[in-house]
Amino acid sequence: MSQQDILHILERVRDGALSPSEAVTRLKLEPFQDLGYAKVDHHRELRQGVAEVIYGEGKTPEQIIGIVSAMLERGQNTILITRISPEAAEKIAVAHPLDYRAQARVGLVGPLPEPDGDGVIVVATGGTSDIPVAEEAAVTAEALGNRVQRLYDVGVSGIHRLLRNMEPIMTARCIVAVAGMEGALPSVIGGLADVPVIAVPTSIGYGASLGGIAALLSMLNSCASGVSVVNIDNGFGGGYLASIINHLGSKA
Repeated sequence: MSQQDILHILERVRDGALSPSEAVTRLKLEPFQDLGYAKVDHHRELRQGVAEVIYGEGKTPEQIIGIVSAMLERGQNTILITRISPEAAEKIAVAHPLDYRAQARVGLVGPLPEPDGDGVIVVATGGTSDIPVAEEAAVTAEALGNRVQRLYDVGVSGIHRLLRNMEPIMTARCIVAVAGMEGALPSVIGGLADVPVIAVPTSIGYGASLGGIAALLSMLNSCASGVSVVNIDNGFGGGYLASIINHLGSKA
């Protein structure tokens, strides 16, 4: 049940179209639905402002289809599914219209919402190899109602590429910086921008990068202020946090 649903119920009580006891009954609708293999949290949007997102990895296509069906039955307009393979996406698309973003391994059921965030979220990558994680962040932010600008392959090995894009860096509401190797990009952007920078380390790199641990530690030790760090390859977490930041003014 969304905040709009709650407001509609309260407005009907105010207008005399619904009794207080009937309103209580509707508000007490089971906050989660037990499907046996999953407990779908229908009240998450009411509590957190964002409806539940389906993490697809480890779930069968049939399980994802069942969860999507339960969400649609409760009126969720846009459903975001992360970490799904092309094979799983193909099976899901038979049951539900699916917009599958293969590079991000993300699927969308329903239309993207109109952007209602305060400004633009910039998603930047150190290299082209970081784009799959960055796309997970970008599509997540778009699915949560944000305008997104992508700045890809602007890493420190060719710093002039980043410096040629100072306008979007300086006008962004929030920046998601995605990088592997030594993970220097968020520190450089953090030294240029006056907005929060969300650092996303990736597992891209040679042996001593240790599957992204080197980048993670570099980002955690950034000398630039205003840099926060999410887990390795967690594009979803970066995009989600950026959306929260971008909606703070709207909420106020």
